[in-house]
Amino acid sequence: MIQGFAIIFLLLLTSELLVRSLSLPFPSSVIGLLLLLLCLQIGVIKIEWVKSVSDILLKHLALFFVPPGVGLMLYVDALQQSALAIMLAWVISTLAVMATVALLQQRLEKHP
Repeated sequence: MIQGFAIIFLLLLTSELLVRSLSLPFPSSVIGLLLLLLCLQIGVIKIEWVKSVSDILLKHLALFFVPPGVGLMLYVDALQQSALAIMLAWVISTLAVMATVALLQQRLEKHP
């Protein structure tokens, strides 16, 4: 299990260094996940090395959302002032994603 944590943290450190040194406009955690996917795909990392750690992290995933949720409580006034804009952006972005996925699915079904 320690090996799995070491691999994940090493990839996160690598991604953080990449983001900072190249001034990438992406979160280092996303880059780290992409690096993990790439390493798993090309066989540099075996899935057995990180499976137990990933199972633990997924089991306790809800705990990772508690701090941001509590942090939102500090900005209730600002959120209330912008509620209409937030809801509008939420609805439009949801519809845009649904339309994009639907169109992509139709295109993929036509051209196998």
